[in-house]
Amino acid sequence: MLKRTTVAAFAKRKRENEKIVMITAYDAPTAAAAADAGIDILLVGDSLAPTVLGYRNTLPVTMEQMLHHAAAVRRGAPGSFVVFDLPFMSYQESLEKALHNAGRALKEADADAVKLEGGAEAAPLIEALVGAGIPVMAHVGLLPQRVQTAGGYRIQGRTPEAAQRVLADARAVEAAGAFAVVLECIPSELGKTVTESLNIPTIGIGSGMDCSGQVQVMNDVIGLFESAPKHAKRYAEVGRIVREALSSYASEVRGGVFPDDEHSFQ
Repeated sequence: MLKRTTVAAFAKRKRENEKIVMITAYDAPTAAAAADAGIDILLVGDSLAPTVLGYRNTLPVTMEQMLHHAAAVRRGAPGSFVVFDLPFMSYQESLEKALHNAGRALKEADADAVKLEGGAEAAPLIEALVGAGIPVMAHVGLLPQRVQTAGGYRIQGRTPEAAQRVLADARAVEAAGAFAVVLECIPSELGKTVTESLNIPTIGIGSGMDCSGQVQVMNDVIGLFESAPKHAKRYAEVGRIVREALSSYASEVRGGVFPDDEHSFQ
């Protein structure tokens, strides 16, 4: 059996000021590539909804869809630390439903931990999940599952009062037992303050260089789409390469060039 990383290892990384690298993964091939590249954490994010399934935001993705893709990620990266992003309304309805769905993530998809959005108001739920033996990664700042009530994707924590709320939320989820917390789209200085105020690692996305680690969406990093958010750096132009390859394939088929003798059986 492969020996996997545990949550204790990430606490040690924070103490030793060693950066943590996390990226989203949605299928076996990209999970295998991320594992081979030495990525520390694979997040089966609810960003699956817009990036893979074509929805306009994260809200429509279901628990069954998340389980399906998380199991594929696990098959592709059997030794990686995999975090399962609990989708919208899989944990908000009741504690019993949250425990059931988080348990399914570990039992059916073989995830190592779950992630959920929310600050101080989510602390009792985090405490219950951790008490049941389910590691939890928290998520504060910009909360994509609340985009409807927030009026869009907005940078959080820009005023002194808002910054204090983000810091209070981060402290609350740490006190509840979360092993790490994602800080999404907050000012860099606030990201530094929160990171220095906690004992658990902070994983930033659009929250500055001083977080304990970083997470990005796979499709943004490899340049699969024509555009990416401000916080994402494109390290390749895979989308362009794929379109060029498919265009060449179509041209050769239509021109009678492919298949040739080399690619035919005699």
